[in-house]
Amino acid sequence: MNSLGFDKKEQDTKVIVAMSGGVDSSVAAVKLKKEGYNVTGVTLRLYNQPNSSKSKSCCAGIDIEDAKKVAKQYDFPHLVFDYQDKFYSGVINKFVDSYANGETPVPCIDCNQTVKFSDLLNESINLKADTLVTGHYAIRKGGLKDSKLFKAKDKTKDQSYFLFATLQSQLDYVRFPLGNYLKSEIRKMAEDYNLLVSDKPDSQDICFVTSDSYRDLINKLQPDINKEGNIFDINGNKIGLHKGIANYTVGQRKGIGVGGQENPLYVKEVNKEQNYIILAPLEDLKKNRVFFKKINLLDSEIKNQKVECSAKIRSTQDEISGVLNLTEDRGSFLFDSSISATSPGQACVFYKNEQVLGGGWIT
Repeated sequence: MNSLGFDKKEQDTKVIVAMSGGVDSSVAAVKLKKEGYNVTGVTLRLYNQPNSSKSKSCCAGIDIEDAKKVAKQYDFPHLVFDYQDKFYSGVINKFVDSYANGETPVPCIDCNQTVKFSDLLNESINLKADTLVTGHYAIRKGGLKDSKLFKAKDKTKDQSYFLFATLQSQLDYVRFPLGNYLKSEIRKMAEDYNLLVSDKPDSQDICFVTSDSYRDLINKLQPDINKEGNIFDINGNKIGLHKGIANYTVGQRKGIGVGGQENPLYVKEVNKEQNYIILAPLEDLKKNRVFFKKINLLDSEIKNQKVECSAKIRSTQDEISGVLNLTEDRGSFLFDSSISATSPGQACVFYKNEQVLGGGWIT
């Protein structure tokens, strides 16, 4: 059995590596190449930004060229697939629509589930590859079937939250060879491999939002959705006017445009149908139960059950213990302590210690 879990020699194991042009995926590709695997690198052109050198960028312009150079340096094939249309329809348009509907999107999850683990995975199968490898910081355990997903060794870089929607069949096919390493170790490997991207900054935030605010993108793509409307307090008093609901998210404090209040006010509700927002003190945003739909389970043993586990609604927060209650297509999570600023559109991801049990989209 080789290191990727296949009962064949490394040179007989065909591997497609998704290369973004950054240090992580470059190390993943070169590491497997040096181990003797039959590696082909693939970079996706996701949006038309040919001269981008921003640290946020991913799969655009300079990043494609960097991936090509790494492949040439270590003598393995490299392909570029133009997925701009798929990226716009599956990620960017959905991102804008979510804000227009008063929701808070998580585009990195949508990207994983459309262009990466759907379209690119299918391309890999068509190329008769044994597996698709990515540079995600997560750990996959198990054989060719019924594999499980776990948090990465480096908790500061763990990306398991963004992978909760990976279908079981997809998880069985993909591999994450960096999950058992610290980021510092990957940087050192890049230096040892003499990679030109060894000191390249990590991509950050939302790769396709290249200005200082996502609102600039929304105004560019759908300027007609920014219709002025009323701002109310929790008692129903009108206290101001907003500039369009797409500019506001639950939990937001800054940039609301309502001054003169004794205590800080936060966005508590965004109402698309009647085009208003409600502000409230932070205490009024706290709750201990969230409801969600479109559940994806990565452990079949918890189906339609009540489970004591932990969960979180943002990738950057620690999990909070509680009780998960699942039905056929919906679920809820009752946290042991209150949380604040939950918004429709976010993901609630549940864990049992290090294992990712699954997740759902908050309603």
